[in-house]
Amino acid sequence: MENLSQYTSLHVGGPAQKFVHATTEVELIAAIQEADSAREPLLVIGGGSNVLVGDAGFKGTVIRVETKGNTYEVDACSGGMITVAAGEDWDQFVAWIMGKGFAGLETLSGIPGTVGGAPIQNIGAYGHEVAEVIAKVRTFDRKNNEQRTFTNQSCEFSYRSSIFKKEPNRYVILDVTFQLRNGEMSLPIKYQELANFLGIKLEERALISEVRTAVLALRASKGMLLDANDPDSWSAGSFFVNPILSQEQAVKLPEGAPRWPQSDGRIKTSAAWLMEHAGVKKGDVHAGAHVSTKHVLALVNGGTATATDIAELARNARGRVKEVFGITLEPEVHFVGLTLE
Repeated sequence: MENLSQYTSLHVGGPAQKFVHATTEVELIAAIQEADSAREPLLVIGGGSNVLVGDAGFKGTVIRVETKGNTYEVDACSGGMITVAAGEDWDQFVAWIMGKGFAGLETLSGIPGTVGGAPIQNIGAYGHEVAEVIAKVRTFDRKNNEQRTFTNQSCEFSYRSSIFKKEPNRYVILDVTFQLRNGEMSLPIKYQELANFLGIKLEERALISEVRTAVLALRASKGMLLDANDPDSWSAGSFFVNPILSQEQAVKLPEGAPRWPQSDGRIKTSAAWLMEHAGVKKGDVHAGAHVSTKHVLALVNGGTATATDIAELARNARGRVKEVFGITLEPEVHFVGLTLE
């Protein structure tokens, strides 16, 4: 049996009862159908960068999506329509498509995982989300045993969420089609830290190559770039999502807490700020796990951690924020075989 610790960015997770490497779409769908017809528990993973698997492993079939390939069409007016297999590495795709002269993904550089994982979480960074450039998502619908394609609108994208996250065991993503524009200039920069790094004002644009370089440097400074040879980077990126609060909740925030108004009238605040002001410190240790020395949102396997260690570290941080601010942080990481409760 293969240990799932080999396939997750946290480098934890026990054995899989059955493990399938799906390198083609045909293999992927066949493996899904075989598990479903046998009524076996099924776990589908990509880069393993957004999952915490328990030390007991997974009693069922684990399918690792390793499909590759892409096609693209270029139109002088609308730019490019690029369809990418779910198993392609996300950041390698971003670098490749930027090299082809397409803009729109530059602020999402350095995010770990695969292309298929991007729409599930509606990944985002530095003021932009992948939902802005997704045209459609083709999936296998396990409930109806058929392929189904979603338009951008039918994906029901919201902050770090989508229909694929809301119905987590139903749809397996086969490929994603992006609509990107040709050009050397970025989308308007909407994140102050990034604007400062680039030496420009908010809403101004910069060369996409410069934006990518800046984003990668910022992510590295926060311990958010994965390096298989560096245990201090063995994390799942941001462990918690930034809370979105009602007006009633937001007025209870202390002065100085970040407040980002949302289109629906609610207020988003910073999970990292809440953690730090609740007493969670960079470098805090629990057994083999620790809070990153660079950013409190990254919980790290220092090389000897178990999944239980990491879950307990997260549980402690979450409990402190709840006790001090009355806000329950929600994990961005998908839990398999353990919980935060």
